[in-house]
Amino acid sequence: METDAHLLERAAATPRTLSHRELVALLSWPDARELYAAAYAVKVRVSGKAVSIRGLVECGNVCEKDCRYCGIRKGNGKVHRYVMGADEIVREAEWAFKSGYGNLVLQSGEQTGAGHTEMIEAVLHRIRGFAGDSFGITLSLGEQTEETYRRWRAAGAHRYLLRIETSNPKLYATIHPADHLWTRRLDCLRLLRRCGYQVGSGVMAGLPGQTLDDLASDIEFFASEDIDMIGMGPYIPHPDTPLGEGIPWSADAAARRLELGLRMIAVARLHLHDVNIASATALQALDPDGREKGLLAGANVMMPNITDVGYRANYQLYLGKPCLEEDPAASREKFERRVAAIGETIKWNARGDSPHWEKR
Repeated sequence: METDAHLLERAAATPRTLSHRELVALLSWPDARELYAAAYAVKVRVSGKAVSIRGLVECGNVCEKDCRYCGIRKGNGKVHRYVMGADEIVREAEWAFKSGYGNLVLQSGEQTGAGHTEMIEAVLHRIRGFAGDSFGITLSLGEQTEETYRRWRAAGAHRYLLRIETSNPKLYATIHPADHLWTRRLDCLRLLRRCGYQVGSGVMAGLPGQTLDDLASDIEFFASEDIDMIGMGPYIPHPDTPLGEGIPWSADAAARRLELGLRMIAVARLHLHDVNIASATALQALDPDGREKGLLAGANVMMPNITDVGYRANYQLYLGKPCLEEDPAASREKFERRVAAIGETIKWNARGDSPHWEKR
């Protein structure tokens, strides 16, 4: 293999040329600050010193899935369940639009069925009615039929985030019940592409039994599936889940998971260059400055939570979720100050589409 310095230089200069072995080498790069700086330089070249912003609305925590790592899994009887009504969701969307967000993410536990499909479709039509097509809408509503995906796309959704969680089917099977199929997840990602969405996916870094080879394969998966946007973060155990029971937690464990999450952002940026990469809220759960550190490691998207504070405590996928009681308006000002402090600006009133998607 070429010298270390040349590998980092080549990764920064030319996208999508790294071998599996080279991706592993970058994930284990001895100087993390050097790795992050190289990735940040690529990010600046692709999208400038600017952050695309999405207002996140957590529409409900009722879920048909029973994923072994998730705090809102259907088998968790300790969760107070809620589903926001159409009027509530539209009201949140209108606030985001008037506040200059330019983008909205509608996220919930996975639900299927005609009533749910129709409600989301009606919400999308209503948002499009006052915001027009310049207001970006991302959905993160899980596995659906092709008909449902097409109806939501026609109603006005631009993007869809469906995390694969791991590109390793065997590892996937250890963190999901037997009826949760990796192949179904992959099929849905490909359906989304056929339906005309900007397609997003992502993984968790630090899962039990996961290796650097697995994480390198995850980045290769993003490339092979031609993913436009990536939303990934460190795995943080939730005590009310089968996977999280008994996992020891300490400041050292949090620091290790934070670094792994930042390394995944950096290496994904160095390999893929022009995709959108989110700096996940989970990073802030591990470090008060975690999301800013994600930006400095190569991310270019942030998703502040604008959900009514009365719901937030009931939508905790992992332990220690931040900003549970922070008012959206106050959060907006605080958010802008924090981003400015690291030399970045926020792209208000802009859809912030993926450069990779725009090229396609």
